[in-house]
Amino acid sequence: MKRIPFKKIFYGLIILFIIIQFIHPSVNNGNARSENDISHMVNVPDSVMKILEISCFDCHSNHTEYPWYHYIQPVTFYLDRHVNDGKRHLNFSEYNNYNLKRKKRKLEKIAKEVEEHGMPLWEYTLIHTNAKLNDDQTSVIINWAKIEAAKIIVPDSLKDLKETKH
Repeated sequence: MKRIPFKKIFYGLIILFIIIQFIHPSVNNGNARSENDISHMVNVPDSVMKILEISCFDCHSNHTEYPWYHYIQPVTFYLDRHVNDGKRHLNFSEYNNYNLKRKKRKLEKIAKEVEEHGMPLWEYTLIHTNAKLNDDQTSVIINWAKIEAAKIIVPDSLKDLKETKH
């Protein structure tokens, strides 16, 4: 069996790295705040909105502020996967399109994730240190999400329906 020389593998990887630099998925550069955003359904005080914008919107809205290294592959693929996954779970820009059951559930999930320190992701806060929530910010988000979730009354006719994805 013939062995492939290390140089050929190395040069092949360099060429592949150069080629993938020309592949870029579409960027998430819509409007984070629109007629369908969370503030049109839920009371979002300015203090809460500021925290959400800094710590959540890059992955959970229709607008991401991309760092310079986003344009280097394979980082682009990695970050875009996170953004798309984040928006699939919760999109603050499209929150008003959710049904009542889903709106209530998303607020409850926000409180739970923040309380358990699941959000923002630790990988995100390594670079975006200002996105890391301190104890006061954590309390503000948890209390806000729980209070607003409690305000949403889901009719009995919706309680038995399975949540649909949007």
